[in-house]
Amino acid sequence: MSTKQLITRIAMAIVILCGTATTAKAQLGRLLEISFDYQVQPGPGSNQFAVWIENTNGEVVKTIFVTSYTTKGRARGEEKPKRGYLVRPNCVPKWVKIAKPDTKLDVQLDAVTGATPKENGTQTFVWDFRDDLGKPVPKGNYRVYVEGTLFFESDVVYSAMFNSNEKGGNLAVNRSLAKPDPKHNDMITNVKVVLK
Repeated sequence: MSTKQLITRIAMAIVILCGTATTAKAQLGRLLEISFDYQVQPGPGSNQFAVWIENTNGEVVKTIFVTSYTTKGRARGEEKPKRGYLVRPNCVPKWVKIAKPDTKLDVQLDAVTGATPKENGTQTFVWDFRDDLGKPVPKGNYRVYVEGTLFFESDVVYSAMFNSNEKGGNLAVNRSLAKPDPKHNDMITNVKVVLK
């Protein structure tokens, strides 16, 4: 290879890398903030939630958070813990169906798993427009979900659709509730989604 060819290839590589970095930086300059008021519920079969992003094909782009019982379960006596969604199929069932945690290694789930809050208060999560592999996502339409298992079959799902190109601000949030349970209805309330 001649010196001229080598210089040309290096210059092309620099242009490609700079273009990619600029695109990634432009997308990564955005943040999506998800917050909600959380109230601890008494008894088993409750207090589990997940927060995730889907693309327009209904595929999980990024699981932002899921409570530890859902993915790790709880050890009882000498038993090895089983993932919570296997013990309790009503544990954030929409996330389980879409995210397919059975196909994930424990280490992959550990990256998005956190302790179930033990105190009431506002929970806040931020998405940096990266996918589960840490790569910048393409510009386009996405939907954010917050799902909570209120009490066994009683499940609430909040969602908001947005385009990564749109101006920042508060997004309209929709709510759907399966099998209302008045005693546990206040586990997740006041959901806000802000594109920054």
